[in-house]
Amino acid sequence: MDADTVVAAIPGIAGLEPTVAALKAGRHVALANKEAMVVAGPLVWEVARKHNATITPVDSEHSALFQCLVGEDKANVDKLILTASGGPFRKEPDDLSSVTPEQALEHPNWSMGTKVTLDSATLFNKGLEVLEAHFLFEMPLSQIDVVIHPQSLIHSLVRFKDGSLKAQIGPHDMRLPIQYGIEYPHRPEIPLEPLPLHGVWELFEPDHARFPSLKLAYRAGEMGGVASAALNAADEVAVEAFMQRKIKFTDIPTMLERVLERLENTPLTWESIKETDVWARNLLQRDIRP
Repeated sequence: MDADTVVAAIPGIAGLEPTVAALKAGRHVALANKEAMVVAGPLVWEVARKHNATITPVDSEHSALFQCLVGEDKANVDKLILTASGGPFRKEPDDLSSVTPEQALEHPNWSMGTKVTLDSATLFNKGLEVLEAHFLFEMPLSQIDVVIHPQSLIHSLVRFKDGSLKAQIGPHDMRLPIQYGIEYPHRPEIPLEPLPLHGVWELFEPDHARFPSLKLAYRAGEMGGVASAALNAADEVAVEAFMQRKIKFTDIPTMLERVLERLENTPLTWESIKETDVWARNLLQRDIRP
């Protein structure tokens, strides 16, 4: 492997193996694949440290947290605060069971792939980001919060124990976090228009009753072991089933919860991740009607 920097951007658990391969080669990994950290965070860090590899995040929210933490002592951090747009269904329709795949893919701010866009509509993508932040920054889940910010201009914030806040703010343009993740510690020069500071910037609490998938991610993180791997596999199956119109939009969190309830949790190892991934997929695929 001749590259100095490897951009790990294969979506889903399929991105885990090439990410680990790059780390074993001692490379700098610009991490766009959140699932690698979600399902195997402690093991990923073990490999990175053993081979003197480095990891910088590419997700806009984690890049923002990373930038806010540069030069800071994590002992002084009170909260990591991830922002979420709220997706296309933040306010309506009242009945989410009628949502179609086409509607779910109409994200109000970002242009993303099918899986990430769908996960944003259920708010599960923010759950994955909570788990990624938990493992990536090695911070307790109790110190990671989510706020809804429909304008998607504040990408994340860090609250310190002295009460102060640092935020990374910029246009919703993925060129910024991607290039920063690749070029760190140098700040890249990108020819974007300066972000206007006027206008309305809103912040709201997440609606957990409307979007239960977010709390399920916290629950999996608190369970530890292979629970996050099981939840990730369940979501990949559920999203595919919804896109094929085999289940309703509101069935997605139900399927995630079903997997967590039936999981016989085991310690996290490379082998247990693979076994859990297969188990969760088989469990849900049996339940999905043809």
